Amino acid sequence: MTDQPQPSEAVQLSEAATSPDSAVPRAATLAVWALFLLAAGTLALTVSRGAAWGLAGLFVVDGLTAVVWVVVTFFSGIVHSYSRRYMAGDRYLDGFYARIFAFTLVVMTMTAADHVALFAGSWLTMGLLMASLVGHERDWPQARAAARTARRYFLASSGLLAVGLGVLVWATGTASVSGVLAQADGVSRSVTLVALGSVVLAAMIQSALFPFHTWLLSSMTAPTPASALMHAGFVNAGGILLTRFAPLFAGETAVMSAVVVLGALSALFGQALLLVQTDIKRKLGASTMAQMGFMILQCGLGFFAAAIAHLVLHGFYKAYLFLSSGEAVEQTAPKAARDDGLSLPRVAVGLLTAVGGGALFAVLTGKGTAPNSGLVLALVVVLTTMHATRDVLRRSTLSPVARLVSVPVVVLTAIGAYGVLFNAVSTVIAGAPMAKAPTELTAVHVGVAALFVLSYLATELGWHRSSDRLYVALLNRSQPHPDTILTSTEDYDDA
Repeated sequence: MTDQPQPSEAVQLSEAATSPDSAVPRAATLAVWALFLLAAGTLALTVSRGAAWGLAGLFVVDGLTAVVWVVVTFFSGIVHSYSRRYMAGDRYLDGFYARIFAFTLVVMTMTAADHVALFAGSWLTMGLLMASLVGHERDWPQARAAARTARRYFLASSGLLAVGLGVLVWATGTASVSGVLAQADGVSRSVTLVALGSVVLAAMIQSALFPFHTWLLSSMTAPTPASALMHAGFVNAGGILLTRFAPLFAGETAVMSAVVVLGALSALFGQALLLVQTDIKRKLGASTMAQMGFMILQCGLGFFAAAIAHLVLHGFYKAYLFLSSGEAVEQTAPKAARDDGLSLPRVAVGLLTAVGGGALFAVLTGKGTAPNSGLVLALVVVLTTMHATRDVLRRSTLSPVARLVSVPVVVLTAIGAYGVLFNAVSTVIAGAPMAKAPTELTAVHVGVAALFVLSYLATELGWHRSSDRLYVALLNRSQPHPDTILTSTEDYDDA
């Protein structure tokens, strides 16, 4: 006989060891909102000064730092406040709050770090804290397995980053990030390529890009607030890393093109995985993978400011979806999607809205108005607008006439808001090197654009449904590590 519980046995969660009167949740929540106010003040001060400030060689506060501080502390404040009710009665409540508050401080430290050791150490600590949150319910063997899986990936990411930073410090003779970037032009190409390869791989792992997406799909044992913090903030670290080290990419057209391809493949693969998911959290995980691929794609196109604007919007969107996922799960009755077919008015409205969205984005941001990589970004906006318009038209409960009139207004307003945010972020981080540095249009860009168009057509026309083999392949690729799967409801029954 074994001491392990049989499938029919319920694994009871122990009584809460944390006192219901614990002051830790309240204190941590107040502290993180105080940090948000401080970050907002820092952003205003940085914008008014128009220059970076800090302690040379240790930390620096520039536009990028200030924007990330505001975003991170805001999302963290929401998670802290939400968790006071969601996590009430959890026996590890104080430890949970200690970790999410520490995570917030570490991310803020990493964003402002100017010493390479402080930067690398913060990157490592950030990963270890997130892995600990993934395994928060330590009595679940699945949670412990998920934490181990995430920890291995994060250690690999930290090791790659350490290699990249190490060779740069050796080549430049300086231990500050600003000093390394200032001397980037004098570094030999071989050293630059090693550093770039290490930094890009570290960013891919942290942002759960293919083929490193398994850790994200295996992290569903994390409490919902921790998942929200992960998907709204942690995975965005890859884009922040590439933006911080953007000067290393100057003149490296081949590397930038490779980043475009990696981002595009991950975006399309994540979207494909999303098509075969039924579990709400796995859907969100596949969606995050797709969105992070698009963020890295924007970096490869040279639009680092666009990547930062994207992570801000994605953070708001994904935090809301995760924190409201319980409400979605409660709606268990399946409902057939409303679809009136591809009528001529709907096709016309979809095309006109897509073209209008692309034109509005180009006018507001200036992207897509010249024969450079901005054309690819504008094309993705057009395709996204077309897909969103068709989806809303298909699902809306409004009358056909009301849908045809109101949907374009709503979609174009959203595109306009995105353009305004893009310009605002670009202005704030204008001091960061290569915030807006479009690259020359190459055959790689043309190929990626064609791939996006084909993928859009395949999705819209339902070609992916015609192959059982493709369905099974996508379903298999979207599976988490087997040791992290909660195989029966008894595994998490606390009744």
